[in-house]
Amino acid sequence: MLLCAGLLLLLLGTAAPASAHAALDGSDPTDGTVLRTAPREVTLTFSESVGLLTDSFRVYDPGNHLLRTGPAGHAPGHSDTARVRLPAKLGTGTYTVAWRVVSADSHPVSGALTFSVGKRTVTTASTVPDRTENPVTTALYNIARYLAYLSLAVLLGAVAFVAYCRPPAATRLRAPATAAASTLLASTALLFLLRAPYEEGTAAWAGLSPSALAHSATTRSGALLLARMALLLLAAAGAALLRARRRRLPRRATLAVAGALSLPLALTWAAAEHAAAGIQVPVAITMATLHLLAMAAWLGGLAALLRTLRGMPELPASVPARFSRLALASVTVLVLTGVYQSWRGLGSWQALTDTTYGRTLLAKLAAVAALLLAAASSRTWTARLGQAARTRTASPARVPEPAGGPPLPARPDTPEPPSPAVVQLRRSVLAEAAVAVVVLLLTTLLTSTVPGRTAIAAADAAAPAAGIPSASVTTIPFDAGTPGGRGKVQITLDPGRVGRNSVQAVVYGPDGGLSTVPELRITLTLPARRIGPLDTRVADRGGYWATDSFDLPLTGTWTLKATVRVSEVDQVTVSAPVRVVR
Repeated sequence: MLLCAGLLLLLLGTAAPASAHAALDGSDPTDGTVLRTAPREVTLTFSESVGLLTDSFRVYDPGNHLLRTGPAGHAPGHSDTARVRLPAKLGTGTYTVAWRVVSADSHPVSGALTFSVGKRTVTTASTVPDRTENPVTTALYNIARYLAYLSLAVLLGAVAFVAYCRPPAATRLRAPATAAASTLLASTALLFLLRAPYEEGTAAWAGLSPSALAHSATTRSGALLLARMALLLLAAAGAALLRARRRRLPRRATLAVAGALSLPLALTWAAAEHAAAGIQVPVAITMATLHLLAMAAWLGGLAALLRTLRGMPELPASVPARFSRLALASVTVLVLTGVYQSWRGLGSWQALTDTTYGRTLLAKLAAVAALLLAAASSRTWTARLGQAARTRTASPARVPEPAGGPPLPARPDTPEPPSPAVVQLRRSVLAEAAVAVVVLLLTTLLTSTVPGRTAIAAADAAAPAAGIPSASVTTIPFDAGTPGGRGKVQITLDPGRVGRNSVQAVVYGPDGGLSTVPELRITLTLPARRIGPLDTRVADRGGYWATDSFDLPLTGTWTLKATVRVSEVDQVTVSAPVRVVR
């Protein structure tokens, strides 16, 4: 079991960096756009609320020099945005914006975009190495997260096993429970120290600085980690006080105290992971908390049952019978909450096979199915163990004695070999525990993967649907036959389908830069239906021409005509076909 857990930890630590869960929905300026005048600020809009870092934005000029910008902030009343003010005077050329924020479910997300002022230029800015995860920090953070999940399951499972199943030698579980609590406290402290470097993508030692610790304490994830450590220290102090006074709480009091500590402890996970962002947040946090508690009661209880079986040759049949009922109740809760979490995380059947989240979920379902098969075997051997116990109670063993004399002297105490039912139950529970390690690993990976619903939405926003363009962009060269009268006009129909459209047009001069023209007229004609010309009535908006409302009544291949006047007396009309779909 230790070897298996060690190999899985190694696999987890060297896995690919965790994907973040906030998707970029849009930006102002738009990525790749060419502007006539320099923007005053850059604003990003995300699919969920985001947290900002000390250097969430890095802006590079065309010469790859880092510009001085204002502090990052949110647009007023919109926590799902990130905004930074730019210097007052930006020269001509292409600028690169590298950004990094923290999504609502505590995972960092980064990217880059470009915009140009006046005209596009070749940029040498290289931003990717500066904004990606530090592999060592990410590996340590992932391993600490897995250890926290594992130790929580062992700790809460041992408490639930002792409180509900009432094994005769409960003190045997004190050592693993203490080890689990110590590991949980240590891994939580490590997560807190690594929180700032994990968000910033820096080396792990950077988390020891006072500024990094202060930053972590002010974030929601850091505050929840501190609350988790406080709960663990409170529980440790209470347990030490009871041992010092040599007192044991009654069973009902033990259950009440365990529930009072377990619930807020589980909430420190639920409020910092997937459930904290997206739709139906209160319901999702409740479901995630119940899911985590049921997982700990079942899988951690398995570890407690396995240790109890190894230490007792003959276990009272009531102990595995009670655990069987506990496991059945836990599985029921896991199924109900798991169905809701899967629906919330996926959003569609397509996401089940087309996203990493969906494929990881399928792997977890397969592992859970194997776990249920092993649990069914354990339940069978538990029933046989109970039947054997009832048989021994009904027909107690008789001590032989010689005829006419006293009973034979008792034999020296010798270890009684376990019954076949106990041996088979041990093997079945061991198989369950081995599969449970895999389930915990896959659960940890799921919490570090973009939910299918978010991934599909981001893909739909980033790329058009098959065969249906999200916008129709047509570039038409023109030449008025006069000095400086050459260039091209780029016309965008958005969405380029039947119905209401917006029209934008940009005129480029001979040098490829933006050009100002006195007049621009754009019409569309559908020759096959003898419709048109329809005047778009674009208006000059200071560097580009546009209209927000233009109706295309039918599908087909339209003729797009642009009349460009380059001077008071010179103009030229050019055309190109454009396909309009439904």
